[in-house]
Amino acid sequence: MQAVSEQARIQWELAVFFLRLGFTAFGGPAAHLAMMRLEAVERRQWLTSQAFLDLMGAVNLIPGPSSTQMAMMIGLRLAGWRGLVLGGVCFILPAALITLGLAWAYVRFGNLPKAQGLLYGIKPVILAVVFQALWGLARGACKNLPLLVLGMAALAAGGLGLHPLYVLLGSGLLCLGAVWINEGHPKGSTPVPAGWLTLSAASLAAGQVSLSGLFLFFLKIGSILFGSGYVLLAFLKADLVDRWHWLTQSQLLDAVAVGQMTPGPVFTTATFIGYVLGGLPGAGLATLGIFLPSFFFVAGLGLIVPKLRGLRPAAAFLDGVNVAALALMAVVTWQLCAAALVDGWAWGLGLASGLLLIRFRVNPSWLVLGGGLAGLAVQALRA
Repeated sequence: MQAVSEQARIQWELAVFFLRLGFTAFGGPAAHLAMMRLEAVERRQWLTSQAFLDLMGAVNLIPGPSSTQMAMMIGLRLAGWRGLVLGGVCFILPAALITLGLAWAYVRFGNLPKAQGLLYGIKPVILAVVFQALWGLARGACKNLPLLVLGMAALAAGGLGLHPLYVLLGSGLLCLGAVWINEGHPKGSTPVPAGWLTLSAASLAAGQVSLSGLFLFFLKIGSILFGSGYVLLAFLKADLVDRWHWLTQSQLLDAVAVGQMTPGPVFTTATFIGYVLGGLPGAGLATLGIFLPSFFFVAGLGLIVPKLRGLRPAAAFLDGVNVAALALMAVVTWQLCAAALVDGWAWGLGLASGLLLIRFRVNPSWLVLGGGLAGLAVQALRA
């Protein structure tokens, strides 16, 4: 009876945390992972820093939205299959509902609500959260000089624009190769296999939008897409705009803007597009299609990751992937700096947020809310 009540408590805490995160996690995957680490590792001590790093490295090797998959992984680790579903659904649902509301306003009024002031205040706060996470994670990932050098090389490769998947796999394989050389090709060790599910949507005629076509298209995207929201933009433009002419260029840019300006997963861009093309059923099917593969990928991956750390070659591969993932996170953070720290007010918000995080350990959700209000206040003063 005691075990049942303890499990129910953990499930409740998971649901509340990821629902709150879904409403407040602005800034993209790097920011989402930073906020998850602060709560799961430092505040609640659900995971060790090494376990968090291993999960983060692993989800970067499968298709789909990495931060959403991380929510699923944390849920799976703490509460089994129910936790996996709770983590994923509770993180996705708030963003999908907000996006759905914006899509309704877009279809009804023909434009998007203005949110420049809100984002102006939130971006510096997100930077502070990400910097704190990078510092904490780097101490665990770069645990010797070779890994530090590898991390710097991955940082350079990511900064030069090499595809993230190549950076991650290359870093992991270099570490694996070093183990094989140092230990004389240990018997029975094999490289970590790299196979991913791919799906092909049925032939879809240009100009003819169907609910089944929407679902199949986004199911394909969720099954094969690696990389950031910018990679998602390339896929959407190639098929929805150029090939099938379901959307105009302007509509696509509006859809991507909604994904960037709302909290939670950027992949809820699918919710917006689904509503524009097929109303409420279209929004539901597009959202289900793009996120459904991740539940299956994470379920399979969750069975493997805990065992990998005990195998020397696999542990070396994970170490390489971890430092590369951090390097890519740092590249994204550097790119965000240019967009976030645009003036003295923004610098002040970022520095104040860093102080409150490090010195007083303020919950980042409150900082995001305060940053948004401060941004609106600055915008009003300038008006």
